[in-house]
Amino acid sequence: MAARKKTILDTIHLPDDLRGLREDDLPQLAKELRKELIEIVSETGGHLGAGLGVVELTIALHYVFNTPKDKLIWDVGHQAYPHKILTGRRQRMRSLRKKGGLSGFTKRAESLYDPFGAAHASTSLSAGLGMAVARDLRLAKDPDADKSHVVCVIGDGAMSGGMAYEAMNNAGSMKSRLIVILNDNDMSIAPPVGAMSAYLARLISSRAYRGFRGFWRRVFERFPDAIRKRVRRAEEYARGFFTGGTLFEELGFYYTGPLDGHNLKHLLPVLRNVRDVGDGPVLVHVVTKKGKGYPPAEASDDKYHGVGSFNVATGAKKPDKANAPSYTSVFADTLIKLAERDSSIVAITAAMPSGTGLDKFAARFPSRAFDVGIAEQHGVTFAAGLAAEGFKPFAAIYATFLQRAYDQIVHDVAIQRLAVRFAIDRAGLVGADGATHAGAYDLSMLLPLPGFVVMAASDEAELARMVATAAAIEDAPSAFRYPRGSGEGCAVPEDPEPLEIGRGRIIREGSDVAILSFGGRLGEALLAAEDLGGRGVSVSVADARFGKPLDEDLVGRLARGHSCLLTIEEGASGGFGAHVGLCLSRLGLLGRVRFGAMHLPDRFLDQASPREMYEEAGLVSGDIVGRVLLELGVKGGVGGAASRRGHLFHG
Repeated sequence: MAARKKTILDTIHLPDDLRGLREDDLPQLAKELRKELIEIVSETGGHLGAGLGVVELTIALHYVFNTPKDKLIWDVGHQAYPHKILTGRRQRMRSLRKKGGLSGFTKRAESLYDPFGAAHASTSLSAGLGMAVARDLRLAKDPDADKSHVVCVIGDGAMSGGMAYEAMNNAGSMKSRLIVILNDNDMSIAPPVGAMSAYLARLISSRAYRGFRGFWRRVFERFPDAIRKRVRRAEEYARGFFTGGTLFEELGFYYTGPLDGHNLKHLLPVLRNVRDVGDGPVLVHVVTKKGKGYPPAEASDDKYHGVGSFNVATGAKKPDKANAPSYTSVFADTLIKLAERDSSIVAITAAMPSGTGLDKFAARFPSRAFDVGIAEQHGVTFAAGLAAEGFKPFAAIYATFLQRAYDQIVHDVAIQRLAVRFAIDRAGLVGADGATHAGAYDLSMLLPLPGFVVMAASDEAELARMVATAAAIEDAPSAFRYPRGSGEGCAVPEDPEPLEIGRGRIIREGSDVAILSFGGRLGEALLAAEDLGGRGVSVSVADARFGKPLDEDLVGRLARGHSCLLTIEEGASGGFGAHVGLCLSRLGLLGRVRFGAMHLPDRFLDQASPREMYEEAGLVSGDIVGRVLLELGVKGGVGGAASRRGHLFHG
């Protein structure tokens, strides 16, 4: 077999190697990098389209800027796979998003070339401004200190997040040098660009133009106000006509662009200009094509934003082996059925229509579905406004993204007791996306809020009933949480009946130990009960259904009828188990029953498969069995990982 021909990419181990290439070699490197990226993601799954769109931009940034001394910050991190390949991680890329492997996002602990970790959108400009100010403070004390550049790459979608504008407003009022690359790859802020716009971008980013512009500004400052204002308006109009940059200029940024983000001959001179010229913040508007260079991705509606493994030749995604419907689809289908009978039901998503299933709702009810963009804070208060006017808003937001809107949940929804319904997708551990996307904290956030109804689905049938329950609640805010992925395979009712508020259910009767599950660990609890039954331990298993209002009658019954009571949940400490403990205290039962709470450990868990993550968390059936046997004093009874996770009983 003939040896594989060495490519330019094979010679690139770090950006220093890249900077040693001739400019004429860079287009070939881009082809090789794009091919490598497609092959990797076809095996690992992940975010393909965004990375394909920034191949040339990534090469240009590392070629022009002296990374890692110059700080390169990628917003969200979806587009950072080419960056990882070029910064010493190529050999590990097939471990992407796996246990012990590379993160799917930028991560400080992973590389010096990742100066700031990201997985949620709209954070780069704030972080970058902080780094730029830190640099300036060091320089003020020591003129010989590091004079590094700070470069932030943010997509047009992430730019819809309010935090990005807060950062721009702050940066525009300061003198700190900050370079922002606006990667316009979806919303088409600007029309397609060519040689003329590239020429204009190169011109207005140059030292000559900026010096000329500064000179005439100083001249016109001596003119009367009326003339000065007219001249300023004329210049802004002219530059806005050609470049679309007036908005950014008003925020205090020097704007240049738009330019073709796939044309290195356009990118390199402009990046050199903004690197070498001027003070203060500057924004370079770059237009790219998501999925560039891979026809199946270019033709896809979501441009292969997030994919599982696929066939490189055809682009066909490998089928999901699970037969059960996903929780997300059960939510969407149930909501559509309810909305067909109730015209007051509306749905809100924050830039995740397909991820939350609301794309199906929007196709059926286009005037009643609202995608607010990456703006969870606005989305929650927008839903509150709809509720105040008598509509029934369902705000479908991933658990991890709901964290971004906690003040709005408290101030705008809970205090006013507005009936916003929160459909909390991706509750618990989510697998390949790791700690940044884990739905670990929503229970700890919502359960303390007065008047909230909080539910957690143990299977897809229960989820359907919880959607119906939320629709029926008209005088209080409510939330129901459910996991990522496929359901348990149980039948989903065609016409789900609402649940009785604050009432759980007993699934299995026993006499020695009671397990009270809240959410998706019910199946593991039942497996543990079977195992314990074979060891002579009689176990009751109950499904709480409601974290708030808590079924105190059920809690009291379980505590009085068993020697041990164990709660289990897919959330952090301070959630369901803590509230059950407070209930036992109120009922005067803490001294009569040994009580323990199993929850996620007090640390962040890195990416792995969901099963591997729950094993690491100590929340699978073997952990439950080991914990129960230990508390019952059975010799050698510790099994699984529970004893290492700190799930303790109190008696």
